[in-house]
Amino acid sequence: MKSLFSPSESQHIISRLNKLTADSKPLWGKMNVAQMLAHCQWPLRIALGEQSVKRVLVGILFGGFARKQLVKPEPFRKSLPTAKEFVVTDQRDFVKEKLQLAALIEKFTKGGPEGLTEDPHPFFGRMTEQEWDVLQWKHLDHHLRQFGV
Repeated sequence: MKSLFSPSESQHIISRLNKLTADSKPLWGKMNVAQMLAHCQWPLRIALGEQSVKRVLVGILFGGFARKQLVKPEPFRKSLPTAKEFVVTDQRDFVKEKLQLAALIEKFTKGGPEGLTEDPHPFFGRMTEQEWDVLQWKHLDHHLRQFGV
């Protein structure tokens, strides 16, 4: 499994991120590219303990099962549902969002497992360092594939 804790894998994600332009169009989904970049910052901020979201009942009931699916090597499916807190519908500045996302990716990589929050994920609950890492890499990969990079 690829790891965002690995500097080379992190750089690979940032290289893909740098292929996006303000005019990049999604292959699926409703977000434009700037909205997607803003959306991708949420999980990283949660993992780093910079943001918190209250646990939801559906996550408490089904999060453990879903977490087991998360670590499988398959990429995320297209058009998965998004938690309402992570939906971005307002207009965003492409350059600003891209720079902020790249900075968060670098912070996650440099902080390593020690930089992760002790708090549970709002949907998946308590997660291991590996699960946090896999979630971040697969989420970023999913949205970069959404925009063809």
